[in-house]
Order: sequence, then C-alpha cells, then structure tokens
Amino acid sequence: MMICHCMAITDVEIRRAMDWMRAADPETIITPGKIYRALGKRADCGGCLPLFVDTMREVDSLAVPMHLRGLRRATTQGARHEGRRQGHRLSQQGAQE
Repeated sequence: MMICHCMAITDVEIRRAMDWMRAADPETIITPGKIYRALGKRADCGGCLPLFVDTMREVDSLAVPMHLRGLRRATTQGARHEGRRQGHRLSQQGAQE
C-alpha cells in the first residue's frame, strides 16, 4: 500500500527499512526521520505522517529495547531547564543592558 505519495514510499519499504535498522543496531530508536533517511528520501508535505506512524506501530521491530525504557525519566529527574539556569534566554533577560 502506498503510504507517502510525494516520495513514493510503500508500507513494505517502511517495514524493510525498520527491520534493516533493527538488525544493524539492536539498540537504535527508530523514528520516521531515520526511516526516510534509510530510504534516501525526506518528508515533503507531512500529510502522510499519521499513516506512516500507524504503519510503524504495526511492525514488531519498533519496540524500544528494554534496557533503554524509562531512560528519559531517569536522566531528567531533578534537572530543571535542561541544566541551564533560569532566565538563560535573551527574551527572558529583559532590557538589563
């Protein structure tokens, strides 16, 4: 089935790309962007992304490796503002100069 008409990507190509990525690196996090790059293409209008993601969810190789699950919560607990001090943006500093 055709998933992306702009780039002529089918569901079979998405599945093959995901299986290839998982075989090449079992610990990789598979994203739509990585699939596009693996196919040598790029997203154009973005209208296909809901169907693209639904197709990805049907593939068993999409699962995040067990030891990487919950990693984001573990690394961001207690870290506010991505480790930056509050007011690091110019728009937040005001006209103090």
